[in-house]
Amino acid sequence: MTPIVAIVGRPNVGKSTLFNRLVGQRLAIVDDAPGVTRDRHYANAYLHGREIILVDTGGFDPSSDDRMGQSIARQVQIAIEESDVVLCVLDGSLPATGPDREAIRLLRRSGKPVVYAANKIDSQKQAAEMADLYTLGLPQLIGVSALHGRCTGEVAAALVALLPPRDAESTASDASGAPRVALVGRPNAGKSSLFNHLSGSERALVDDRPGTTRDPIDSEVEYGGRRYLLVDTAGIRRRSRVKRGVEAVSVMRAIRAVDRAQVVVLVCDATIGLAEQDARLLGLCAERGRAVVVALNKIDLMRTHEIHRAEEDARRALHFATWTPLVRISARGGGGIRRLMNTVWHAAVEFERRIPTAELNRFFTEVVERHPPPTSRGRAPRIYYVTQAETAPPVFVAICSAPSHLRASYRRYLSNQIRAAFGFESSPVRVHFKRHTGRNA
Repeated sequence: MTPIVAIVGRPNVGKSTLFNRLVGQRLAIVDDAPGVTRDRHYANAYLHGREIILVDTGGFDPSSDDRMGQSIARQVQIAIEESDVVLCVLDGSLPATGPDREAIRLLRRSGKPVVYAANKIDSQKQAAEMADLYTLGLPQLIGVSALHGRCTGEVAAALVALLPPRDAESTASDASGAPRVALVGRPNAGKSSLFNHLSGSERALVDDRPGTTRDPIDSEVEYGGRRYLLVDTAGIRRRSRVKRGVEAVSVMRAIRAVDRAQVVVLVCDATIGLAEQDARLLGLCAERGRAVVVALNKIDLMRTHEIHRAEEDARRALHFATWTPLVRISARGGGGIRRLMNTVWHAAVEFERRIPTAELNRFFTEVVERHPPPTSRGRAPRIYYVTQAETAPPVFVAICSAPSHLRASYRRYLSNQIRAAFGFESSPVRVHFKRHTGRNA
């Protein structure tokens, strides 16, 4: 499970600048005016070989009387509760303030491991300016300049040292080999009804009102003679519709459930059609390297021509992931469930599949002879050999003469050929192209 690091601190101390620096991209808006960041902002980051989810939060000021300030303070508290490690950012150029003391008291009560950083220390001479911050009784304090990158590597190292050990469950299945399957989707799509049908009990509360499920519910079930670890998650809405407080926590937990799963079943309400949020959820699952099966639910409420139209609309909405299998089901009536679970099982198998290098290269030789790489800048790139580097998800490495000369369309062609030839029907297939270092390159 990917660990979470929350960045907290009072307004205008440079949290978003440090967030962008650690992520390696300018994702968060940065401005000299305080209070620019209001909602939490999530992004994947890689620190010293560890993947984390970094959370940028709004400026923490519990003494604020306005509704916005109080709402931001609640968001910060939520981020702290959900995090594995906290990065507390202080302004190293100014004395400690009331909000600084309140934030540190909150962190001490939380019991979470914390790294304290004094920002805006642009040189060694300025390091003396943060001396007043030691009166806060901090165990350690790292002087950094998020703007210029000074000592941010030291902050990253301190965070990694406090991360929990790599979870043995990150392989997404238990010791007995039962695949972990996460049920995700928008509110009221029928995830809990499907969960209850498969588990054979009313473990998940089912209601017509959206947002009934809050916490992910795990259950070991047997269906068709096979065992699964099912996770029912909260409905994920568009960010603009996510209510502050409990529902925001539910969304974060649902994302963590996706990280822990081998296969994600995206449950969609066929009666209202796929929305942009469904496509975003599928994109999130593919981005995180999970196998995906789309379940078009509530077909028992539709006529035959309406089902066909809903399926066509779904294919159009998910055009960027045409490899995703789509299964019609009725979670309440049980229609299509057996086919769905057979598809899920095969998705879990292919997620762990490894192709022998010899077989892979025989296939690639035929593919390249049939459709060689197009010339670029007067040269025809040459692919020497291909090997599978990882499973779960399947990752392949192609050694070639000039990776930069391979067009994006040809890269997609090779990925699609691997998918078609070796039966990767539900998993995202990743192909990395690396330069050959031999003399003949």
